[in-house]
Amino acid sequence: MRHMPFSRRSFLALSATGAALGVLSSKMTASAASPAGDVVGKITVGYQGWFACIGDGAPINAWWHWAQDASKPPSPSNTGIKSWPDTREYGKGYQTAYSNLNNGQPATLFSSYDQQTVDTHFRWMQQNGCDTAALQRFNPTGGEGPTRDAMTAKVRSSAESTGRKFYIMYDVSGWTNMQSEIKTDWTSKMATHTSSGAYAKQNGKPVVGIWGFGFNDGNHPWAPDVCLDVIKWFQSQGCYVMGGVPTYWRTGVSDSRGGYLDVYHAFNMLSPWMVGRIGNAGDSDNFYNSCTVPDQADCNSHGIDYQPCVLPGDTSARQRAHGDFMWRQFYNVVRAGAQGIYISMFDEYNEGNQIAKTAENGSMVPAGSGLWALDEDGTACSSDYYLRLTADGGRMLKQQLALTATRPTSPT
Repeated sequence: MRHMPFSRRSFLALSATGAALGVLSSKMTASAASPAGDVVGKITVGYQGWFACIGDGAPINAWWHWAQDASKPPSPSNTGIKSWPDTREYGKGYQTAYSNLNNGQPATLFSSYDQQTVDTHFRWMQQNGCDTAALQRFNPTGGEGPTRDAMTAKVRSSAESTGRKFYIMYDVSGWTNMQSEIKTDWTSKMATHTSSGAYAKQNGKPVVGIWGFGFNDGNHPWAPDVCLDVIKWFQSQGCYVMGGVPTYWRTGVSDSRGGYLDVYHAFNMLSPWMVGRIGNAGDSDNFYNSCTVPDQADCNSHGIDYQPCVLPGDTSARQRAHGDFMWRQFYNVVRAGAQGIYISMFDEYNEGNQIAKTAENGSMVPAGSGLWALDEDGTACSSDYYLRLTADGGRMLKQQLALTATRPTSPT
């Protein structure tokens, strides 16, 4: 199989050239390009759905994304994760080579291939104001393809049963023959899912995401004309196209190649990537001035919907500050006038930026694993804390909660 790196996006290190791009007014009035729909005015969560275990029946038959060597059970020396999930609500667990949890329970992990796992995740979304799930779809032509195809059907089923929306978000990283194969994949496999009442629509059109155009690295080499061709092709199919773009898309520096502004402006919605760019509330404030406010103004002037990222913080880097880091981002993007918010991500245990239920304290992580739980800074946090925090951020976006820099959500 083609093995995607676990930190497939965070490797795009923030360079000094992008650190300060000018400060605009801290107040502005948004001019929404689109009315509320399934992504505008809503909380969208990035959903990987890419965890598998040997013995779960998935075609890939591997410890997919749990382990660096996916042919062997994950262990402290063979791991792909930075956080340990709270597994108490999953119907089935798969035994790993980790030691028992510090509470004596066996160190088992879930498989995304089990429908009950996806049902559980979508129930958490339903309970915590996550409106729409962007299902990540990497190059489906290799060994991962059959498992990813099956995951789409599972996500559709769970979205339909919980009243959530979902859409296909292509991550084109490392996809050599992307220009032709992405079109074939859409017409031959993915477009059929738009018949579901749970498939996300915006402005009456099915939503498709494309993540990765214009990034300044070897995994995203396509010229602007190739990128424009793909965007316009999807739009010719009647789609509303969301673009996951570099942090510095507007200025074409740092993580963005120069000369791609026409590509970015062709999207219906823009969502600049932020993982690996910020690590504390002060960083968020700096980006509010240098990127968020001028990005919003640029999108307004071009009739583009703006959907900035909000992330909970990498548990392994101890960034979370019991929710204060994430709340500051909610406050900053809402006061800038964002049309929607993209949570990076729902189930990203690999980068440690998941909002899904996570080990609360040291008793819930494997002995000797070196993994931090949510109470790493001394503040007790329930395993669902970042789901609840997301719910309140969504309420603030929807003006059901007054704009406030003070986090309203209790950690427990």
